[in-house]
Amino acid sequence: MPIDLILIRIQKLLHALTSLSGMRALKHGVAASIEHRDALGDVEYKTVIDVGANVGQFALFAREQYPAADIFSFEPLDDCWSIFSDIFSSDKHVQLFRCGIGPKDTQATLNVTNQNDSSSLLTPAAMQTEAFGTEVKARRNVEMRRLGSALRREQIAAPALLKIDVQGFELSVLQGCEELLGHFDTIYLEASFRELYQGQALVGDVIEHLRGRGFELRGVFNQNMSGAKGPLQADFLFKQAHFVNA
Repeated sequence: MPIDLILIRIQKLLHALTSLSGMRALKHGVAASIEHRDALGDVEYKTVIDVGANVGQFALFAREQYPAADIFSFEPLDDCWSIFSDIFSSDKHVQLFRCGIGPKDTQATLNVTNQNDSSSLLTPAAMQTEAFGTEVKARRNVEMRRLGSALRREQIAAPALLKIDVQGFELSVLQGCEELLGHFDTIYLEASFRELYQGQALVGDVIEHLRGRGFELRGVFNQNMSGAKGPLQADFLFKQAHFVNA
């Protein structure tokens, strides 16, 4: 394991031991994703939309970083949903939806992998398997919804953050948020430089899509490298154009 990943895991463990919520989450093997502090520490968001919530890593980070925010998380995988629900069962500011976000309200097939944070609506490509050892172990039918059919506009108080971590499905999620995109000051998503999932949109496609909707790329964080293959994926921070110089 690369030394930088070892160090961030140690930092997450030490951080978790400093709070009651962190210690409660550790019982499930979950720690806050504090690696996002550099990207997201400069704005006090009042609303956080967490698409691809997994077991609550980002929601834990957001809960600590923005204590007054309302957090709406979306996770279609039952096993992850159960862990998340247990961690936040007594937190009235965190609401979890047992569904994914996509271009339309429908049912879809989720590829469940040996590492649940690599599960995707898309099939892992050869590069994903080679770099991360990802293998599909099951397929499950899940519910998909447009963001506008799950939330009302008045629930998104400014400033608002849209976070997306969906393993290659980013562009489809954005298409499912179309009617509400203008209500977000910031979009923060993981995207790929190389095809890790079959048929996925790469980061250039995502940048172009968001540019056409008034968002500009503000920063690149947490880049994942893989030897001779170079950069594979990273986290990308977008701001509405009139916030770029804020």
